Amino acid sequence: MNAWEVYEADLGWGNNPVVVVSHPARAARKEFVEILDCSSQRANRPPLAHEVVLDKADGLDWPTFCKCDCIYAVPRSELKRHRGTVTVERRRLIVRTMVAAHGWNVL
Repeated sequence: MNAWEVYEADLGWGNNPVVVVSHPARAARKEFVEILDCSSQRANRPPLAHEVVLDKADGLDWPTFCKCDCIYAVPRSELKRHRGTVTVERRRLIVRTMVAAHGWNVL
């Protein structure tokens, strides 16, 4: 398992795509990994300030919102069906969106 890979997971509201955002060392070895939840619905509006749109280039079937305002820690065993890997340009956008969504840019 690697950082920036897209999997499916059920976080309690059905199977959704998720993005692994853990440090590469954690993603490779630790029992728990950090993820962002993505919508299972097709994105049919502009993204909100805390969202980034992922699509086929990232391994998804259609444009999908990745929610950057809540980081989940889950056992790696919860991650099913590898979908793809987030593109480099979207990785940068996700990091910037996470920083802004959490208010870390004002520290």
